Amino acid sequence: MLIYLAGLICALWCVFDILKKPITLPGKVLTAVAVLLTSWIGIIVYYLWARHHVTEWFK
Repeated sequence: MLIYLAGLICALWCVFDILKKPITLPGKVLTAVAVLLTSWIGIIVYYLWARHHVTEWFK
């Protein structure tokens, strides 16, 4: 249960971070869905790499 809650909190943090980015709405939706569907792997990849590059991808 604790791991589930930690994952949920991290996923929500990622989604809120994505929604604050200055990118197009389809880019926000696509990135948020990708992070949510890939669970822990998506959260780790987003946090360590993708969050710095997502604005370049969806200008």
